[in-house]
Amino acid sequence: MMRIACPFCGPRDHDEFSYEGDARVHHPPLDAPQEAWCEAIFMRENPRGVVPELWQHVMGCRCWLVIERDTGTHEILSIRYATPGIAEAMAGEAGEALPGEAAE
Repeated sequence: MMRIACPFCGPRDHDEFSYEGDARVHHPPLDAPQEAWCEAIFMRENPRGVVPELWQHVMGCRCWLVIERDTGTHEILSIRYATPGIAEAMAGEAGEALPGEAAE
């Protein structure tokens, strides 16, 4: 079992999250030829080691997260919001600790 520390909700079982794939993969435009989509979806690398992955906390806050995880050991090295600026927006009032962070 893998535990993921959601920055907003705190540590949760990985079953609460949906894995969406390698965060480095950029899909082709919607009107791209079928061959381009086949290449992007089925013919990409499956590296062993530290990989940034895209996850969504579907059973919690529904935030999109980029999780740096070692695919060989499942060790989670870092977790951050996938959307720039979301941490500040979710912090509320100025000076308030960000979710998942200790207040100073």
